[in-house]
Amino acid sequence: MKVFVFDLVQYAQNLNHLKVDGRLPFPMTKQYFDPQTAVRTYAEHLDAWAELDRLGYDGVAFNEHHATPYGMMNSPNLLAASAAQRTKKLKLLMYGNLLPLHDPLRLAEEIAMLDCLSNGRIICGVARGAAREYRILNVPLDESRARFDECFEIMRRAWTEESFSFEGKFNSYKNIAIWPRPVQQPYPPVWVPVTGSKDSIEWAAANDIPITPGVGGPAREDTIRYYAECLAKRGTQITPDYLNIGVEAYVADSRQQALDEYSPYMHYFYTLFNFDHVPASQVGGYYQKSSAEHLRTELRASAHDDSMRLRETTMEEVLKQAEGAAMGTANEVADRIIAEADKVGAGTILINMNRGAMPQEMFLTQIRRFGTEVLPKLQAHQVTRVPNGA
Repeated sequence: MKVFVFDLVQYAQNLNHLKVDGRLPFPMTKQYFDPQTAVRTYAEHLDAWAELDRLGYDGVAFNEHHATPYGMMNSPNLLAASAAQRTKKLKLLMYGNLLPLHDPLRLAEEIAMLDCLSNGRIICGVARGAAREYRILNVPLDESRARFDECFEIMRRAWTEESFSFEGKFNSYKNIAIWPRPVQQPYPPVWVPVTGSKDSIEWAAANDIPITPGVGGPAREDTIRYYAECLAKRGTQITPDYLNIGVEAYVADSRQQALDEYSPYMHYFYTLFNFDHVPASQVGGYYQKSSAEHLRTELRASAHDDSMRLRETTMEEVLKQAEGAAMGTANEVADRIIAEADKVGAGTILINMNRGAMPQEMFLTQIRRFGTEVLPKLQAHQVTRVPNGA
């Protein structure tokens, strides 16, 4: 299987001291921002990614967020351009550019540039984004689905056609032939995260695009099953290459040591994760009325309920979540990840091993320990089938 590290590039300084009633202040104004901490944040992550490249990891993944210390990745493409010059073999997965919030032609050009800069190492992750980002960038949430579909269609045509013209609801172009073109043909691989939304699953299958099918449990099983059905209707049999899953991992001398060392950073991660959260289900327009129909009946009512993010996450909840995580000795971590990959049928694993304001040396130690003690076992393991997609 392939192993990527999902690195969120979070502000390298703990901000818990700013909390009022369990929440960070909003907005996080200029007074709270230290430019030198930002400089250190980017430098440390680029150093870490160079180490991933040296140790033979398959790739690194990073995403897009705006106006939040949760993710210092306003432009994942800028990070990819920087990483392309620091690495030689590492795949660079922007996971992902938020299509409804960007000019499609500019985005197609940037991805093509990045593929040239990296000599064909780009994976173009695409996503719709969180409700807060639509508010920040003043894009109507009820246009999200239509903008996403239109943006990708323009990108695909820009990459593949000699020249093209387009007249849509949000964008229009005439006689466009982009330069440069991608190294990878017909265009870089495209991946998409789906968190249980039926229309997103159908879109991915219709465009033959691999998915990240949620975080686990029955909803993930239903997502994979429905995705496999949609692929089958097109005459395509689902394989492990179509699935990648996120896994929390931390290597230590014992499981208890792993929990003790990692859980404080995981706890602080939720301070950032919950910052200025706007539940899309409460805003309206983001989810289609039928978006949960593919889920079993008992899951539909709560399918898009993320209201717990409106309060502070407790350490008890963090430790409860960690019960299913790949934490412990190298053998325990490898066995748990392999078991999870086989259970799902995923050919790629996205490892989360750096949360909150984890010190750089701690992150590098994990990269090296995982890279020498766990990574070879994972890369030697082949996932051969998708159990829930038969």
